[in-house]
Amino acid sequence: MEGTIERIFDKIYEFVMLLCKLLLIADVVITSYAVLGRYAGKYIPFLKDPAWSEEIVLTCMIYMAFLSAALAIRKGTHIRMTSLDPYLPPKAVIVLDLFAYVLVLLFSMVLVWEGFQFAVTIGSRATYTSLPWLSRFWLYAPVPISGIAMVMFQIDAIVKYIREKGE
Repeated sequence: MEGTIERIFDKIYEFVMLLCKLLLIADVVITSYAVLGRYAGKYIPFLKDPAWSEEIVLTCMIYMAFLSAALAIRKGTHIRMTSLDPYLPPKAVIVLDLFAYVLVLLFSMVLVWEGFQFAVTIGSRATYTSLPWLSRFWLYAPVPISGIAMVMFQIDAIVKYIREKGE
C-alpha cells in the first residue's frame, strides 16, 4: 500500500512538473511573439502585438509560482531555518519540525478554502480586460489547485518524517 501511494504522489509530482514546463514554454513563446509584434510589427505586417499577451503571460506566471511551491514541498526544498538545530535537544528539533510541517499544512488548507471561495465569487464575476469572454476565475484558480497539491504533499512529508524519526 505504501509503495502504491508513493507512486501516485510521484505521478502527481511529474504531472505538475510537466504543467510548469509547458507554462514556461507558453510564457516564452507568447512574450517573444509580443515583443516581435511591438518592434518588428512595423516591418513585418502580419506580426502584431496581441492585446491579450500580457494578461495570459501573467496568468501563466501565477500558475507556475503556485504550482512550483507545491513541487518544493514534495521535494523538501523550501528554505528552512535550521541554524539552531545543532544546539537544541533532538526531541525539541523533532517537535519544532513537526510544528513547522503542521503550520505549512494549515496554510495549504487555507489556500484551498479561501482560494476556492475567492476564485468562485470574485473571479467568476470579472473578466480579462483584453479577453472579455474569459472569466478571471482562471487567474485565481491556481491558488486552490496548488493548495490541494500542497496538502497532499505535506501530509506525505509528515508521514515520512514520523516514520523516519520513529525508527
